[in-house]
Amino acid sequence: MTAMPMYRRVRAQINDLVSDLIKIGLCDDQNPPFERGGPDELIEITFPGSRHISIASKDIMYREIYDRLKGERAYLVRMADGALVQMMYIFKEGEIQRHRLAFFPSPYLEEFQNAPVIYLEDEVYADILDRNIVPFPLRFDFDARDGVHEEVTHPMSHLTLGQYRNCRIPVTAPLMPYHFIEFILRNFYHTAHEKYCDRLTACAGEFENSIAAAERGVIHVQLPMAVAHE
Repeated sequence: MTAMPMYRRVRAQINDLVSDLIKIGLCDDQNPPFERGGPDELIEITFPGSRHISIASKDIMYREIYDRLKGERAYLVRMADGALVQMMYIFKEGEIQRHRLAFFPSPYLEEFQNAPVIYLEDEVYADILDRNIVPFPLRFDFDARDGVHEEVTHPMSHLTLGQYRNCRIPVTAPLMPYHFIEFILRNFYHTAHEKYCDRLTACAGEFENSIAAAERGVIHVQLPMAVAHE
């Protein structure tokens, strides 16, 4: 039996994760992923509305970025609290070339303060509604194209926090969809009594390490050993 190509495993994993988010009540809206071919044997796993993601790179207020992404439906999943999740992968000749995995929390969480029923009865809002919380976007990027990456300065796989242009925290490897969603749920949606990430369907699959030796010498993000073998 021929092994399933990695790009199809990624698409199947995304579909499973979206189904899980719907089942556990954290998905408010979703745009199903699809596969499309391109020049130079490129295969992209993306979602309707992805052509509008460049809005996020504009020099405008975060609320405007969020509003425009939401208005153009430029997301794979809209979470129950309004956060937007994007996942896009590009493969070349069967190998991963790029990915963009982004999380844009809602800048309007304070408006939920006027909904006491939600605040009191839905524990998932208990933490995110604290007035000292500052919603900020984060993004895991991977780019293996020649001439793009530069050791330490622009690692192949890196984490960007808060839209800072020069924030590129090295990551040991590209992320599979499961580990991106697990990261989001574990760090932003856990409550005292519910660990939503434990309710995700366990997904297999991994990418090869991409971190350079020099990048291990600075603070970096280590993916689980089951995903990125040493």
